[in-house]
Amino acid sequence: MNPSRREFLKKTALVSAGLAAGPLAAKSLNLEPVQNALPYWRGFNLLDFFSPDMEKGRKNPPEFLAWIADWGFNFVRIPISYPVYLDFDRSRPILASEVLNFDESKIEQIDRLVYLAHSHGLHVSLNLHRAPGFCINAGFIEPFNLWKDQDALDAFCAHWEMWSKRYKHISSDKLSFDLVNEPFMREDPNDQHSPGGPVPVEDYYRVAKSALETIKGINPHRLVIANGNGGGGIAVPELADLELGQSCRGYHPMSISHHKASWVYKEPDSLPDPIWPGEFNGQYHGRQMIEQYYAPWIELLQKGVGVHCGECGAYSKTPHAVFLRWFEDVLDFLSENKIGFGIWEFSGAFGVLNSGRTDVDYEDWYGQKLDRKYLNLLMKYA
Repeated sequence: MNPSRREFLKKTALVSAGLAAGPLAAKSLNLEPVQNALPYWRGFNLLDFFSPDMEKGRKNPPEFLAWIADWGFNFVRIPISYPVYLDFDRSRPILASEVLNFDESKIEQIDRLVYLAHSHGLHVSLNLHRAPGFCINAGFIEPFNLWKDQDALDAFCAHWEMWSKRYKHISSDKLSFDLVNEPFMREDPNDQHSPGGPVPVEDYYRVAKSALETIKGINPHRLVIANGNGGGGIAVPELADLELGQSCRGYHPMSISHHKASWVYKEPDSLPDPIWPGEFNGQYHGRQMIEQYYAPWIELLQKGVGVHCGECGAYSKTPHAVFLRWFEDVLDFLSENKIGFGIWEFSGAFGVLNSGRTDVDYEDWYGQKLDRKYLNLLMKYA
């Protein structure tokens, strides 16, 4: 065992012991930062093309990107549902024969958002939130399974081939590719509450390697990122031999980040309000919980794998004061390790604008409802 590995395991053990000790162990262990191979991107997800139907996207007006840049951020992630840029009969489930029916006019709308972000000096992460054969969200019936079917993998690679050729001459300083959002295996992919878990790592490796080879065959310098397994939160050291960064999530614990979220809990209104820091559900919730959760991601950094937090934040039902205390601990830990972040989202239930929170005194910002306390927190780390 090499010294750095031994030291990491020692610190992880200390974190676990600290969690068991409860509030008396709340003092941070100050895990030693290591170099991050990925840039320190900080910004937001833009959900313009998040829905499979172009007309149902959450369109962000152009001034939003100007504000993101003016407030000191340097990054936007664009999660895309692949059907949004296809031409097919939407009155029925998509057919396997239709998943490559690219619609140039719709793709050009994505181009415009990418180029607008670039005009404001923002790095763009292009993500397939729904890929052929897989999405962590229900609501659209796929004709095959990305993790099991070769036809789905071929289609997945064909989509990345299209994007790679289209943006071949854009530098990785300005554009990166985020392969597929939050790999997960659900027993019933059309039931949001169906049980499931991580994708078998050999299947994830095969899919990631095939897409990476497709992209690198067109532009060997393109920066490519893979999401954590099991819904984004599980580091994947098995991918470390591939030329991939990895994207974690800033949603731990879910009892805070997704409090009363109907797509997560079957009876959301019955949940008690979370606490941070303090005892909750028989466990001490505090900074050391965060350190323990991210320990496998720090080990990836130590292996030389770049890490970025592609999604983070909390749903509008989380008490605002609890959210801000928790999220400052999350951001502080990420910052110490130069792990950047992408807030889900800019405007909406997780956003700094128009969140719909009932316990916030909003500031009117050019007709938008601005959560100034939240923005001030984010700007500390921008």
